[in-house]
Order: sequence, then structure tokens, then C-alpha cells
Amino acid sequence: MRHSLFLKIGPATFRIGSAWRQPLDHLKTLYADYPAADGGITDFTVRLEPSAFLRRWVRPSIFITGDHGLADAAPMSLDHGLLAAEMGMNLQMALGWRRHLLLHASSVEKDGRALVMTGESGSGKSTLAAQLGERGWRLMGDEFALLDLLTGELLPFPRLVSLKNGAIGVLAAEAPSARLGPLLTGTAKGDICHLVPRADAIVRMGERARPSMLLFPRFGHEAAVRPVGQGEVFMRLTQASTNYVALGEPGFAALTRFVQAVPSHALDFRSGEEAIDMVERLWAMRE
Repeated sequence: MRHSLFLKIGPATFRIGSAWRQPLDHLKTLYADYPAADGGITDFTVRLEPSAFLRRWVRPSIFITGDHGLADAAPMSLDHGLLAAEMGMNLQMALGWRRHLLLHASSVEKDGRALVMTGESGSGKSTLAAQLGERGWRLMGDEFALLDLLTGELLPFPRLVSLKNGAIGVLAAEAPSARLGPLLTGTAKGDICHLVPRADAIVRMGERARPSMLLFPRFGHEAAVRPVGQGEVFMRLTQASTNYVALGEPGFAALTRFVQAVPSHALDFRSGEEAIDMVERLWAMRE
């Protein structure tokens, strides 16, 4: 690759290589406050390559590959190069990470205890985590929650927060513009903008937290809170994990301990403000 960049995010290190400078320039700007990787051996390599020889110059088109890839993945426009790089890192973690149980979830921390939120795309978990991260909570991660197989602690993985469509305006009203990346329009999921976590989330990304509550948020419904039984929680978390099967017995044991120890609720809400109020009240009941 003509251009390359090394990143360290939580316990993972990445080498991102690109045929074009533009995606890496965006990454350098948005990850400027993250600790420098030493440029040596990394956990994963991401490559942004032309989808065909001429597509490096004529209507540039990116194919995402690396240590792990999807042969049938659709190429992306160079205008969406930042998104391609972020998706490439997601892909490596989802298919290759084995040190911890990986949950597709957002998480925030307060007073050493972590709140984990998981749900389908569009459920509002990323937006809610980002809003909490602007209001006294420490953002631990948006895309993945990493659960230690032995201690049950949650490891921070504070990547950029991917804001979609209406969530962009919500966070633009709360976070300084300097922490917002470029607006990417016309992606497969609509408009996307990346938010850099607050400085404390980056400085403290080596500090673990004990999971204390699990929420299944659902945006766009009448406000309601319902307990979720352990059997349903276990089933939904196995579906939300990309490496549960690969980890075998250690993954089963870690997930079992998590489900038995962490109270779970389904949270329906109509707005971010309503959800934040509900979360704060639930959290206060656990103190």
C-alpha cells in the first residue's frame, strides 16, 4: 500500500493501508489524540484497494480487505473512504478477535461500573451512548463491548461513534464541531458522521469497568421499562456476539456469568431526553 497508518484503540492495534491518501488523512485528524502505535507488529491489517486497476484513478472505487475479508462485499466510493476504513476495522475485530468475548453493543461507565446496551441497527443504542458520553458518563465503546473471559470485566474500545441520519443533528447540538468528522452522504445507511469521544474516554481507555446493567433500547415506542429473563438475555447475546461459537467453553462460561450477575431491562423511548432520564433513574436504583 502506498499510504499507511498505525492506530491503537483499547487493547487492539491496527495497520491501515490505502492506495489513496484521503481516507488516512481523515483518520489522522479524527484519531489525533489517541496514543501512538509503535508501527511494529499489529493485531490486524486493513487494506483499502482499488476494486479494479483503473478504479484507482477513474471513478475511484474502494474494495475493503485485510487479514479478514468478505469476497462478495460491494465496493465503496472514495468519497466514503473514511467509512470504508472504519468498516475495515470492524470487520477485522468481528472475524478475528479471540482474546475476549465480543458483543455487538455500546457501553458507558460511571464510578467504575459499566452500562451495556445492545440491539438491532436503528435501536438507538449508539446515539444514547454518545449522549450519555457527553453528560458525565465515560464512553467505553460504540460498536463492540469486550468482556474478559476470566474476570468478567469490560474493556474499553472507544472507537469513533458512527452517527446516522437524525442522530447527527442531535449530537451536533451537544458536542463541539471540532469533534465531528466530515458528513458522508448517500451511503447504504443514509447520511453518516463520525464523532470523536471526549478526551477522558481516550485517556482512560486502559481502565476496565465491572458490568452493572444491560439494556435493550428500542427507539420510537411509548416509554416503557420491562425486565428481561435470563434465558432470553442469553439467547439474544449469543446472537449479538461474533466470536461466541469460536471461543467454545470459555465463551459459554463468561457469558453465563455475565447473564447471571447483570440485571437486564428492555427500554422503549421516544426521544433521547426521555431515554436519558429513564437510564439515570434505573441507574440510581442500582446504587
